[in-house]
Amino acid sequence: MPVQRAGIALLLAAIGLPVIGVIIVGLDIMPVRFAMMHVALLGIAVGLLTGLDPMSCALVACALAGAGVAPLARTPDGLSGAMGLLMSLAIAAALLVLAVSGVNASGAFALLWGSILSVETTDLVVLGVLALVVPGLFWWRRRDVALLLYDRELAQCSGVPVRGLTLVLLVLVAVSVAGAIKLTGALLVDALTLLPALAARRLGTSLKSITLWAVGIGIAVNLAGFLIALWLDWPPGPVLVLTAGAVVLAVHLVPERRIGSWRATASVSLPSSH
Repeated sequence: MPVQRAGIALLLAAIGLPVIGVIIVGLDIMPVRFAMMHVALLGIAVGLLTGLDPMSCALVACALAGAGVAPLARTPDGLSGAMGLLMSLAIAAALLVLAVSGVNASGAFALLWGSILSVETTDLVVLGVLALVVPGLFWWRRRDVALLLYDRELAQCSGVPVRGLTLVLLVLVAVSVAGAIKLTGALLVDALTLLPALAARRLGTSLKSITLWAVGIGIAVNLAGFLIALWLDWPPGPVLVLTAGAVVLAVHLVPERRIGSWRATASVSLPSSH
């Protein structure tokens, strides 16, 4: 049963989380992963202190943090700076909570390594919701998302609700990172989010095709990596990262297509009248 739940969790994660990777790459907010890992650690520390479910506290903490930094996302530099500040404050607060409360820190720091075979029904629900909401929003507002990823100011001039959309995307990114941590651990969460997106950017020629490639690569990598880990009796997290990394390296042997073609597609979708 734990193996079945883990396989289902990885399949659900492969549907929604690579799309989050596309957003992270498109908005150029790489530091968001590290910031949310630290925020999740703070949430888990608060959960251990209060007796609440640690992963639920981590999800709530990441969602609030994502919403909190959204007003600072005027430029990529501003958002990167905000994430750096958030990362420092969150880890300091987490360590302080653990030290002052006397709570056993081993439970909190187990987050760094993940435990995919300990996935519970609540984790599957979170991943299932993300698997529906993230691609659904991406498809529903794909033109607005494409314009936002292309150029924030241009998107605003084109009538895109930039502030609201940025807020929603950052909250989804934050919650997705927290939701993926239990599968691979905080240190290896890129295997589920960023690496499929990086490989997809090399293969896709539009935002739609990049997104589809990212989901397809995510499914293939997650299932293949998990089966290899079970076969060899190795920890799944590192195997997933190595599998995803091998795919990224292999994809870079493919002749390069036009760089930024999906951005050009976004600009073409602008209304002809101003």
